[in-house]
Amino acid sequence: QVHLVESGGGLVQAGGSLRLSCAASGRTFSTYAMGWFRQAPGKERVFVASINWTGKSTYYSNSVKGRFTISRDNAKNTVSLQMNNLKPEDTAVYYCAAGIKTWGTSESDFGSWGQGTQVTVSS
Repeated sequence: QVHLVESGGGLVQAGGSLRLSCAASGRTFSTYAMGWFRQAPGKERVFVASINWTGKSTYYSNSVKGRFTISRDNAKNTVSLQMNNLKPEDTAVYYCAAGIKTWGTSESDFGSWGQGTQVTVSS
C-alpha cells in the first residue's frame, strides 16, 4: 500500500497557473506508475495524466494536453502536475494515484489514492 498526500491546490483566475505536488510513502516509489485524476462537481472521476516508473513516458487526456505537465522525482518520492493556461472547466478535486504496475492510463491501473486537493478556476 502507498500513502499519498497532495498539496498545491487553490483558487486561480482563468489563464493562470498552479502546481500540484504529491508525496508518496510505503512501497518503493521508483517501481510504479503515478497518475493524476480529477472529479468535477456532479461528475465522475476522470484521468488527467500519468507517468511511468522511470519518468520517461507520460500520457495526457486530450483536455489537458499541451497545458499540463506531469513529472516525478524518484529521489524525493514526489510527483507533480504543472498546470498552465487554466480554464474554468479545469475546476475539480484533483487526486494523486499510485499505480499497481510500472505503467497505467486508466483508473483500474491505480490502486492507492490521495485525499484530493481542490482546484478552482474563476472566469
